[in-house]
Amino acid sequence: MTVQAEETLGADLPRLDAAQSAALRELQARIREGGPLRIVGHGSKDFYGGPLTPPGAAGPLPELSTTALSGVLAYEPSELYLTALAGTPLAEVEALLAAHGQQLAFEPPRFVGAASGGAGTVGGMVATGLSGPARATAGAVRDHVLGLSLLNGRAELLHFGGTVMKNVAGYDVSRLMAGALGVLGLITQVTLKVLPIPVASATLRFESAQDEALVRMNGWGGQPLPVSATAWWDGALVLRLSGAEAAVVSAMRRLGGDVIPEDMAAPFWRGLRDQSDEFFLGARRAVHGGASMWRIAVPATTPAMALHGEQLIEWGGAQRWVVTPMAPAQLRELVAAAGGHATQFYANDKSAGAFSPLGPQLTRIHHSLKQQFDPTGMFNPGRLYPDL
Repeated sequence: MTVQAEETLGADLPRLDAAQSAALRELQARIREGGPLRIVGHGSKDFYGGPLTPPGAAGPLPELSTTALSGVLAYEPSELYLTALAGTPLAEVEALLAAHGQQLAFEPPRFVGAASGGAGTVGGMVATGLSGPARATAGAVRDHVLGLSLLNGRAELLHFGGTVMKNVAGYDVSRLMAGALGVLGLITQVTLKVLPIPVASATLRFESAQDEALVRMNGWGGQPLPVSATAWWDGALVLRLSGAEAAVVSAMRRLGGDVIPEDMAAPFWRGLRDQSDEFFLGARRAVHGGASMWRIAVPATTPAMALHGEQLIEWGGAQRWVVTPMAPAQLRELVAAAGGHATQFYANDKSAGAFSPLGPQLTRIHHSLKQQFDPTGMFNPGRLYPDL
């Protein structure tokens, strides 16, 4: 793949104002000076992935901040897309969308109260690729990225994708940047698909053991129900229904359970999304005591797993959080046997690698992409994998 061939795709992108153009030129100038460099926005997700200072580095890496590259460049509510610069606060984007009855349907976590004091930027949202409770039904971050622009390791500005799903030129490359943790380049702007806020929503609660909860969640997933999120923890299975009012009311009558009032349900789902509820607060305390919090991705139909520690299950069974003192190799072996992979999300020691090791073929693909986009290894070394 030759990435330079895509540069002509940005001819119709919205223009930057003088301050934004100056910020972009400053970033290009800094990249031309050489690296390695650490890309940073608000720093709200600095904990995620590998160490900020890679092994062997003399000290903290110089920062390449995107915060001056901020602003919503285009928003067409009737066309369901929005284009924003990478340093734009996520809160600003969501406030604008809410004023028009729209949302980022994948519910990106905002990590409010992070040590940085910030709640995340658009660039960081895409680079980490993290999604909230609605991911199983609404899709992940990458499914909502229509296009983006980035600066590669040569300080060249490249454009991929467009503003509509049918424009597939560079579309796959845009999606590739979701979850890449900035190792391929500095994202400068992103075009996102946005969706209307559901007309109606309701939350139901059921008493349920883990085995039974998994069976129920899988059963609901195979029925024509307006399910938008599920969660199980500590004997309680919680289901969110969203959509047309008639569909939500019909599903409530059919499923039963205890109806949770909206003034209690909204904080619950918000706490799951932003990882600020009781489970995640307890997880952080446990990490201080030497445990790790893992995010496990397995097929949704996977039965209850023999993991030592407290678990929270989302996404119809496909995402499972566990707080445990288990050794990384032992836990990953159990997860791999179930056809999944495990990410060490919060931990004091990530020497075993934050992400599951890649096989030879995927390793070659990762290195080939890195060579194309960032041949000198300038951006975020070690954040995704130690050798990238």
